[in-house]
Amino acid sequence: MVVVSSLRLPSLTSLFFASSRSTHRAPATLFRRQQPYLAAARFSAQSAASSSLPETTEELAPANQKKSSNSNKVNQDRVITPRSQDFNAWYLDVIANAELADYGPVRGTMVIRPYGYAIWEAIQDYLNVKFKETGHSNMYFPQFIPYSFIEKEASHVEGFSPELAVVTIGGGKELEEKLVVRRLNLGLSCFRIQCSSVLHVERCECWLWQVRPTSETIVNHMFTQWIHSYRDLPLLINQWANVTRWEMRTKPFVRTLEFLWQEGHTAHATPEEAEEEALKMIDVYTKFAYEEAAIPVVVGRKSREETFAGAVRTYTIEAMMGDRKALQAGTSHNLGQNFSRAFETQFTDENGQRQHVWQTSWAVSTRFVGGIIMTHGDDAGLMLPPKLAPVQVVIVPIWKKDDEKAGVLNAASSVKEILHSAGVKVKLDDSDMRTPGWKFNFWEMKGVPIRIEIGPRDVASGSVVISRRDVPGKQGKVFGISMEPTTLVGYVKDKLDEIQASLLAKATSFRDSNIVDVSSYDELKEAISQGKWARGPWSASDKYEARVKEETGATIRCFPFEQPAGTKTCLMTGQPADEVAIFAKSY
Repeated sequence: MVVVSSLRLPSLTSLFFASSRSTHRAPATLFRRQQPYLAAARFSAQSAASSSLPETTEELAPANQKKSSNSNKVNQDRVITPRSQDFNAWYLDVIANAELADYGPVRGTMVIRPYGYAIWEAIQDYLNVKFKETGHSNMYFPQFIPYSFIEKEASHVEGFSPELAVVTIGGGKELEEKLVVRRLNLGLSCFRIQCSSVLHVERCECWLWQVRPTSETIVNHMFTQWIHSYRDLPLLINQWANVTRWEMRTKPFVRTLEFLWQEGHTAHATPEEAEEEALKMIDVYTKFAYEEAAIPVVVGRKSREETFAGAVRTYTIEAMMGDRKALQAGTSHNLGQNFSRAFETQFTDENGQRQHVWQTSWAVSTRFVGGIIMTHGDDAGLMLPPKLAPVQVVIVPIWKKDDEKAGVLNAASSVKEILHSAGVKVKLDDSDMRTPGWKFNFWEMKGVPIRIEIGPRDVASGSVVISRRDVPGKQGKVFGISMEPTTLVGYVKDKLDEIQASLLAKATSFRDSNIVDVSSYDELKEAISQGKWARGPWSASDKYEARVKEETGATIRCFPFEQPAGTKTCLMTGQPADEVAIFAKSY
């Protein structure tokens, strides 16, 4: 048995020397029996959503094919809450109904279902190529880390202390050195989490090991053993892994106890090389957001208060969601020499002098999946950009009489093979257990960009009907597209490109129409109260930044790389300002 305790502490002092009295709290009951129909809102302990959702596609049949009143109830439960009515409930409904994820048995965890994981795989496929093109190699670090590693870098432990979980017992025995866990392996014979909000520890000889939130510490421990000379630099690595952060307010894909991500770590001989690397990787993320996810991010530098714990500078891509909240979709950190000094990660330079390396780290996670849902989805469900869609085209055959079935299915299979051979991700839904109307709604809900309909008349004319997910109703439907391979493939690929561009254009228009330029604090407060982003000149201190957060709930999302020309006056102090900042409420 492994016991993992959550650690939410203001400082190391209070951890080790809080009191001579040992305080014990009974662990919360974490494994609860799930009901047959789970309320989507229960994915988040903070959600107010209340609509119940079924768990299987078998429960999704249309009413005219139901055999009981209970089945009719299940069908009604699949109705998606309108976005305008309750954005959070809509989001949870889409995740459940589109079969992206389900509830884990531990509070704040989720099981990513195959369709949701396929979106993450598409993200991985693109980024993995880009990482290798820029000289990075993949590797993997252990999941258990001594807590002593974390405490070596003071600002790092202070920044992550509220999110740490700590392993204290393994194999039924108290560990001599407690562990930080980056990755939780649930293949153990027994696994239990003690989720007391504060852990009081008596002064003792043993160390703490934690459930790790990120990898800078163990990476530096290993870099110290691998880097000796300037010839060993630069060292550029990346790992795909899952990490744990003890989140108290969870939201599937956006903020969960455990999540998947990639994290890059690099070491360099000069500060200029490290800065170039940090900027290069935020550019990779920016291009991915625009070109693959069709999300128009604002790229810029974080404020000092929002900078990653232990970093000199943090660069970020900020995306506007459908409810106009900001989502930090990816970050790249210039770590300077903070970690290399803490771990004595040094090299001998060309002059024979010992120097500390300069470092970066950068990451995106499954949070991007949540960003795609909240950027593009509508009241019908998910809407996926074609470049990341697990299924780009779904074929729905239609027949009424038994003697029509074989001809329609043969034509549908031929169309599938034509598109598949051309590199299109295509699925033929040839099940006869559902009506065509049910299939239309189901695949719309799953966000498939293009639907092809084939009926007896289409077979006779050698053509198909094509519908676009991003253009609802008759406006998005085109009749009489030839089944001839060259014509069909060309038309489908052109439409996929159009849909990709259309989603980006729509999201860009929405973002730009909801950013307000402000020149005073009153204007900033007014913009935030309307749910918009506020952009204005800023040179005020951290104290004023904290005041804005306290009074409006908004934070500085970034100082954008793209800055307006001309003189500027700080909206808070009236003093000269060199740049504008963007303020917004965020996830």
